[in-house]
Amino acid sequence: MKQQQYKKILLCTGIAASMSLFSCKKDGNPNNLPGVDPGDYEGTIDGFSSSDEIFPGNLVAYWPFDNSLNETKTGTAPAEKANESFITTGVKGAALKLAGGYLYFPTNFPAFKTGVFKSFAISAWVQILNNGSKRTMLFQLARPNTFVGNINFHLNTQSFPATNTAELKINPTFATVGGGTQDNINTKRDNPGDANYFPYITPAIGADKWVHLVINYNGTNGIFDIWANGIRAGAFFSRGTGNNLFNSYEPNEVIIGGNYNVIPGKSVNADVSVGAMTGSIDELRVFNINLPDAHIKALYALGKANK
Repeated sequence: MKQQQYKKILLCTGIAASMSLFSCKKDGNPNNLPGVDPGDYEGTIDGFSSSDEIFPGNLVAYWPFDNSLNETKTGTAPAEKANESFITTGVKGAALKLAGGYLYFPTNFPAFKTGVFKSFAISAWVQILNNGSKRTMLFQLARPNTFVGNINFHLNTQSFPATNTAELKINPTFATVGGGTQDNINTKRDNPGDANYFPYITPAIGADKWVHLVINYNGTNGIFDIWANGIRAGAFFSRGTGNNLFNSYEPNEVIIGGNYNVIPGKSVNADVSVGAMTGSIDELRVFNINLPDAHIKALYALGKANK
């Protein structure tokens, strides 16, 4: 059933998106996701029974954190870790809890090689409380001995006091072909009529609130989106277009919950703006494509249903 459904999903996505020959909307499919026969939606969300059915062929790294720290596509374990444990109340099963901790993978994952990894989407569920002093790095595709990585999934938790649980600033950056960086942020835009206007969304966060975050980059047109709880929220999604296209410089490594400067003996400079993560993280997925909007919404809906 899953294989048949996925084939129809790909067929429907390709035809409907490029030629608009037919509609894939079905009863029980409010996001208009491509689907199969109406009867196949029973017990599903937008035609999917699990988050695992969202572009499985393009999922190049996956940390489910079901009582294991390993990246499951390669079986890679972290070489270094700190202040990590598991909680049983994750989005799907267990989840990783960090108490000023991190995971460090000094591995040049083949899926992230230059010339291959051009578009990307990174999806994660997090529980975190603003600490008012340090930035939080959820995920960094790091460059050895370099402070700024290829991808820096930052949360600006330094901006607001810990008592403020409704001001989560999501501020990812990526390395560009020109050697610089490009960013986006969910910030207030004063003109709703502006072509780049998106709603000012700052998710309510805290130790008891799971928030779904996605950064989504299209390597063809340079569009760099932020999504929070199924809503597109980045105010500057198009300023990375043109010559500021993403480049996955090699070699690269992966750090979850920090950057080099939070790992003892790995500091590259005196910058202490990023702190080791305090909070929980679950279902960390990296895709080698930019996800269609409806599939990001489906990941959120499926996660809410613990699927």
